[in-house]
Amino acid sequence: MLSSVLIIDKRKELSVKYKKSIEDSNVNVVIARTLKDALVLVQSTDPDMIIISDSIEEKLKDFCQKVRALTYNTRPIIIGLSKSADFQDRIEVLESGADDFLSEPVNIEEFKTRIRAHLRRDVESNLDTKTLLPNQKFVRKALKRVLNTDSQAVLLVGVENIDNYKSVYTELASDKLLQTFVEIAKSALNDYDFIGQYDDKNFVIITNKYNAEKIASFLTFAFDTVAPKFYSNEDGKRGYMLMKGERFAGMRANFVSLMIGGIVEGFNLVSAVDALLEKLFEVKKIAKIPQGSNYVIERAKLTASDSVRDFSNECIFIKEKDESLKYLIRTSLELQGYNVVEELDFYSEVQPSLIIVDSGENLSELEMVKKIKQSSLFVNTKIIATSTIHDKTAILDSGADLYLPKPYEISDLIRWVEYFSK
Repeated sequence: MLSSVLIIDKRKELSVKYKKSIEDSNVNVVIARTLKDALVLVQSTDPDMIIISDSIEEKLKDFCQKVRALTYNTRPIIIGLSKSADFQDRIEVLESGADDFLSEPVNIEEFKTRIRAHLRRDVESNLDTKTLLPNQKFVRKALKRVLNTDSQAVLLVGVENIDNYKSVYTELASDKLLQTFVEIAKSALNDYDFIGQYDDKNFVIITNKYNAEKIASFLTFAFDTVAPKFYSNEDGKRGYMLMKGERFAGMRANFVSLMIGGIVEGFNLVSAVDALLEKLFEVKKIAKIPQGSNYVIERAKLTASDSVRDFSNECIFIKEKDESLKYLIRTSLELQGYNVVEELDFYSEVQPSLIIVDSGENLSELEMVKKIKQSSLFVNTKIIATSTIHDKTAILDSGADLYLPKPYEISDLIRWVEYFSK
């Protein structure tokens, strides 16, 4: 379902005739018989188009002005319908905020064609240029309509590590990868589902609550099946991307994957679109695994304080044998406002967001790095491995996110800490 139309008309037969002429899988039409009901629907659903008949009690031009003032943020298309064919009446309605004026009786085919032309232009002006999906404006309106239903589900699909992929394989290649994901997603949806692009790497799917898990499962499987074709043979054998450029040399990046957070039912417990999006991002965070795509569907109470667990925090753990260097690092980070912890508990569900570890003599500490990366509790934890042994391949293959050769400047370390913290 892409567009929403509100018809404000007291006449039952004619308004139903108008509705049937334009409603299909891409257009949902609602009829309001009274001004009170109309104003409630305008505020609660943010329709893309409002068709106002002069059968209402208020003057058409006055009501157009009121609706335009009420919807100045969303700017819906307003069509005036009137039995009057007077030229001055047309001018007054158009000047009051309407985008078009139709004199009744109107040919139903002309009515249908005009309405569809307005909706088509509205959709085309709000498409992302790369994916050709509805943009954030449309996504937010679609989510607002979900808050008034109990039969739908929302999936937030994040294409993770796409920025790193872009820096290694160019923007053109990243666009191709995103377009491939979009085609996979479209193949999984039916005519009544909605998909839109929230930002550069996050997409929103609205579907029937019974199909949400099937779609999420298909997307993760299909994407991981196709994605390897977008990497070089060298990266494919290595199992990760090796970042390029002077600034990022020595940093590994995981392959692009999908993280999907879904919410089914309970939307009446959410007060606004921003609150719903916040919950979706929290649920999506839980779906993170060390490698590959994954999804989590939440069916619990959306407002419960424990509905989403936090697997990481803003703490930093330092494992450094040189006590003077460890003290210097700790002091420098604390002066920057970071919280440095003394111990690492492998059994706690709350883990540091960053670990700085000295690889040790003969790279002996890399076993700890491997253990951390294999644990599901550390999926949100980044690791900076420092070493006097300049074996970048061995260090990155262990799972470290960055290899930082010793000796290094403390200022360089702090810049990397800031990078990973963001």
